[in-house]
Amino acid sequence: MIAGTEWIVDANGCRPEALQDLGLLKAVFRRVVTDLQLQVVDEILWHQFPPPGGLTGMALLSESHLTCHTYPEFGLATINLYCCRSRPEWPWAECLRDFLGAKAVTVHAIERHAATPDLPSLRHSLQFALAKES
Repeated sequence: MIAGTEWIVDANGCRPEALQDLGLLKAVFRRVVTDLQLQVVDEILWHQFPPPGGLTGMALLSESHLTCHTYPEFGLATINLYCCRSRPEWPWAECLRDFLGAKAVTVHAIERHAATPDLPSLRHSLQFALAKES
């Protein structure tokens, strides 16, 4: 059984000033939440580090969570979205290029599974792989 999908997104080559712009990051979150019809449970939390640091944001969703961390010194934004319900493909690269000036965007979509007799959990598979290497 698929328990959800997790998207791990790395946006490289971003404009450093964009990665320090709280308004832009809030706009990215709004776009993700709106386009994917996600439900924010409470206020989205943001922390802005002193210059030259970036931002950290977290939205608790009824579907799970949306987080981001920005690193202006590396031109990097990292985003994690986990949804317990299926969602359509989303244009991460296009959006992050438009909002943050990202030159390269890598997206990993990982299906999370509940353990069943014929489908071990990801953790169990990893433990098995590690035990087998020892």
